[in-house]
Amino acid sequence: MSKFSLTKNTKVWCGITLYQIKAEISFGNVVKGELGGYIEKKENLSEDGDAWVSGNARVYGDAWVYGDACVSGNARVYGDAWVSGKLSLTLGYFFGHKEKKEEVKYFSLGDDSIYELIGKGNCKVEEENSQKTELLKKAEQLEIQAKNIREEISKL
Repeated sequence: MSKFSLTKNTKVWCGITLYQIKAEISFGNVVKGELGGYIEKKENLSEDGDAWVSGNARVYGDAWVYGDACVSGNARVYGDAWVSGKLSLTLGYFFGHKEKKEEVKYFSLGDDSIYELIGKGNCKVEEENSQKTELLKKAEQLEIQAKNIREEISKL
Protein backbone atom coordinates (compact mmCIF):
# COMPACT_ATOMS: atom_id res chain seq x y z
CA MET A 1 0.00 0.00 0.00
CA SER A 2 1.20 3.47 -0.86
CA LYS A 3 1.94 5.78 2.05
CA PHE A 4 0.14 8.67 0.35
CA SER A 5 -2.24 9.48 -2.48
CA LEU A 6 -2.97 12.51 -4.63
CA THR A 7 -6.34 14.07 -3.85
CA LYS A 8 -8.65 15.97 -6.18
CA ASN A 9 -7.79 19.19 -4.30
CA THR A 10 -5.53 21.16 -6.62
CA LYS A 11 -3.72 24.48 -6.92
CA VAL A 12 -2.20 25.92 -10.06
CA TRP A 13 1.22 27.39 -9.40
CA CYS A 14 3.28 28.93 -12.22
CA GLY A 15 1.09 27.11 -14.74
CA ILE A 16 1.63 23.74 -13.03
CA THR A 17 -1.22 21.78 -11.44
CA LEU A 18 -0.29 20.66 -7.93
CA TYR A 19 -2.26 18.02 -6.02
CA GLN A 20 -2.82 17.98 -2.29
CA ILE A 21 -1.58 14.73 -0.74
CA LYS A 22 -3.30 12.51 1.80
CA ALA A 23 -1.63 9.98 4.11
CA GLU A 24 -2.88 6.44 3.41
CA ILE A 25 -0.99 4.98 6.41
CA SER A 26 0.40 6.37 9.66
CA PHE A 27 4.18 6.94 9.76
CA GLY A 28 6.53 9.22 11.72
CA ASN A 29 4.44 12.16 12.95
CA VAL A 30 1.84 11.70 10.18
CA VAL A 31 -1.54 10.11 10.93
CA LYS A 32 -3.49 8.05 8.39
CA GLY A 33 -6.03 10.30 6.61
CA GLU A 34 -4.06 13.50 7.27
CA LEU A 35 -4.01 15.99 4.41
CA GLY A 36 -0.60 17.30 3.45
CA GLY A 37 0.86 19.94 1.18
CA TYR A 38 0.92 20.01 -2.62
CA ILE A 39 3.03 18.09 -5.14
CA GLU A 40 3.00 17.92 -8.92
CA LYS A 41 3.42 14.14 -9.20
CA LYS A 42 3.99 11.08 -7.03
CA GLU A 43 7.70 11.09 -7.93
CA ASN A 44 8.13 14.32 -5.91
CA LEU A 45 7.73 12.45 -2.59
CA SER A 46 9.41 9.21 -1.58
CA GLU A 47 7.37 6.22 -0.45
CA ASP A 48 10.24 5.26 1.87
CA GLY A 49 11.11 6.84 5.21
CA ASP A 50 9.13 9.53 6.99
CA ALA A 51 9.42 12.17 4.26
CA TRP A 52 6.33 14.41 4.12
CA VAL A 53 5.04 17.65 2.62
CA SER A 54 2.57 19.59 4.76
CA GLY A 55 0.79 22.91 5.16
CA ASN A 56 0.89 25.13 2.08
CA ALA A 57 4.28 23.76 0.97
CA ARG A 58 4.69 23.00 -2.73
CA VAL A 59 7.04 20.52 -4.43
CA TYR A 60 7.21 20.33 -8.22
CA GLY A 61 9.39 19.84 -11.27
CA ASP A 62 12.03 17.15 -10.78
CA ALA A 63 12.36 17.98 -7.08
CA TRP A 64 12.32 15.06 -4.66
CA VAL A 65 11.63 14.94 -0.91
CA TYR A 66 12.94 11.74 0.70
CA GLY A 67 14.45 10.17 3.81
CA ASP A 68 13.07 11.82 6.93
CA ALA A 69 12.75 15.31 5.44
CA CYS A 70 9.71 17.46 6.11
CA VAL A 71 8.77 20.36 3.85
CA SER A 72 6.10 22.56 5.43
CA GLY A 73 4.70 26.04 5.90
CA ASN A 74 4.98 28.10 2.73
CA ALA A 75 8.17 26.43 1.51
CA ARG A 76 8.75 25.79 -2.21
CA VAL A 77 10.96 22.98 -3.53
CA TYR A 78 11.40 22.76 -7.29
CA GLY A 79 13.80 22.31 -10.19
CA ASP A 80 16.31 19.54 -9.54
CA ALA A 81 16.29 20.01 -5.75
CA TRP A 82 16.57 17.03 -3.42
CA VAL A 83 15.59 17.39 0.24
CA SER A 84 16.59 14.54 2.56
CA GLY A 85 17.77 13.54 6.02
CA LYS A 86 16.47 15.34 9.09
CA LEU A 87 16.08 18.62 7.23
CA SER A 88 12.90 20.60 7.85
CA LEU A 89 12.23 23.39 5.36
CA THR A 90 9.40 25.61 6.59
CA LEU A 91 9.82 28.84 4.66
CA GLY A 92 11.52 30.07 1.53
CA TYR A 93 12.61 28.39 -1.68
CA PHE A 94 14.86 25.42 -2.27
CA PHE A 95 15.53 24.97 -5.95
CA GLY A 96 18.76 23.12 -6.50
CA HIS A 97 21.79 21.45 -5.10
CA LYS A 98 25.53 21.54 -5.61
CA GLU A 99 28.54 19.46 -4.80
CA LYS A 100 30.50 20.82 -1.86
CA LYS A 101 33.45 21.63 -4.11
CA GLU A 102 31.34 23.51 -6.70
CA GLU A 103 31.60 27.28 -6.72
CA VAL A 104 28.40 29.33 -6.63
CA LYS A 105 28.43 32.63 -8.51
CA TYR A 106 26.14 35.62 -8.00
CA PHE A 107 25.30 38.03 -10.83
CA SER A 108 23.76 41.46 -10.38
CA LEU A 109 20.66 42.38 -12.36
CA GLY A 110 21.55 46.06 -12.22
CA ASP A 111 21.59 48.78 -9.61
CA ASP A 112 17.80 49.17 -9.53
CA SER A 113 17.09 45.46 -8.86
CA ILE A 114 16.90 43.86 -5.42
CA TYR A 115 17.56 40.43 -6.99
CA GLU A 116 20.65 38.55 -8.14
CA LEU A 117 21.05 35.55 -10.42
CA ILE A 118 22.70 32.49 -8.89
CA GLY A 119 24.81 30.23 -11.07
CA LYS A 120 27.18 27.33 -10.66
CA GLY A 121 29.74 25.70 -12.86
CA ASN A 122 31.04 27.39 -16.01
CA CYS A 123 28.31 30.02 -16.37
CA LYS A 124 28.74 33.52 -17.76
CA VAL A 125 26.39 36.50 -17.79
CA GLU A 126 27.01 39.44 -20.09
CA GLU A 127 25.37 42.80 -19.77
CA GLU A 128 23.48 43.93 -22.84
CA ASN A 129 24.57 46.98 -24.76
CA SER A 130 21.40 49.01 -24.20
CA GLN A 131 22.00 51.31 -27.19
CA LYS A 132 22.50 48.31 -29.49
CA THR A 133 19.40 46.62 -28.05
CA GLU A 134 17.26 49.71 -28.68
CA LEU A 135 18.50 49.97 -32.28
CA LEU A 136 17.71 46.29 -32.87
CA LYS A 137 14.19 46.78 -31.49
CA LYS A 138 13.64 49.75 -33.81
CA ALA A 139 14.91 47.71 -36.78
CA GLU A 140 12.45 44.90 -35.93
CA GLN A 141 9.59 47.42 -35.76
CA LEU A 142 10.58 48.86 -39.14
CA GLU A 143 10.69 45.36 -40.65
CA ILE A 144 7.17 44.66 -39.36
CA GLN A 145 5.91 47.98 -40.75
CA ALA A 146 7.53 47.25 -44.14
CA LYS A 147 5.92 43.79 -44.21
CA ASN A 148 2.50 45.31 -43.47
CA ILE A 149 2.94 47.89 -46.24
CA ARG A 150 3.95 45.16 -48.72
CA GLU A 151 0.81 43.18 -47.78
CA GLU A 152 -1.38 46.27 -48.36
CA ILE A 153 0.28 46.90 -51.74
CA SER A 154 -0.27 43.29 -52.83
CA LYS A 155 -4.00 43.69 -52.14
CA LEU A 156 -4.23 46.60 -54.63
